[in-house]
Amino acid sequence: MASEGVVEGEKYRYFLHGEGEKNTKWKFGAPPNYEVVNKLYEQGRTKIWPAGSLEEKVQNLVKTWEMELFHKVNIEDFKTLDPNKYIFSLNGRKGINLEEIGKQGGGYNPLLQTSLPESLRGYNPDVETSESSHKAFTTTFPRGFALEILQVISGPPQIVYKFRHWGYMEGPFKNHTPTGELIEIYGMAIFELDENEKIVKVEFFYDPGQLLGGLLKGAKVDSSSSEEVASGCPILRSTG
Repeated sequence: MASEGVVEGEKYRYFLHGEGEKNTKWKFGAPPNYEVVNKLYEQGRTKIWPAGSLEEKVQNLVKTWEMELFHKVNIEDFKTLDPNKYIFSLNGRKGINLEEIGKQGGGYNPLLQTSLPESLRGYNPDVETSESSHKAFTTTFPRGFALEILQVISGPPQIVYKFRHWGYMEGPFKNHTPTGELIEIYGMAIFELDENEKIVKVEFFYDPGQLLGGLLKGAKVDSSSSEEVASGCPILRSTG
């Protein structure tokens, strides 16, 4: 598993800075700054894993994998996964490769695939782009959406773990006013690593309704009011 590239100031993710990233092209022009979401994580986590433990290594791998998918433009710059083999699957659906993930808009969209009719979708991944989805979620979660590993059931080459994601709805979401409430999701995932310790397959199992149900509770406002609030988010580029 990835264990190099960590630098002072970023304790939980690798491959953000240093010689190996000098030619990396970043989606928002520069490496993301996780200071705010790291603080949220440290304040709200329920587990503190010992340094060097399997749980800590898995947690840092997952955070780094997420960072690369959300913030690196070129797949050649991905270091946690093999872009030629990588397959992602949500809730038992047919797996999709990086090209297909790109066609879906990337970002949050593959994690929010749904079979609901379009008229019932509070968030429609079929029409959202990487930029619009990133803006929607970083606006509603201005302090980020923290991640912790609750349990590692098995280690590499097939990592099976339970996770918790959480954040506070402190900004609008799809014309729904912020509630300030804690939004949490729980689930399980399977990461398959190859002989080079690169991720080649990811399977996620969770209920997207845990996320969207909380975000759609706020009263609806007109789109211009929502956009006015969203445009004021000072850390839009640097969370994810």
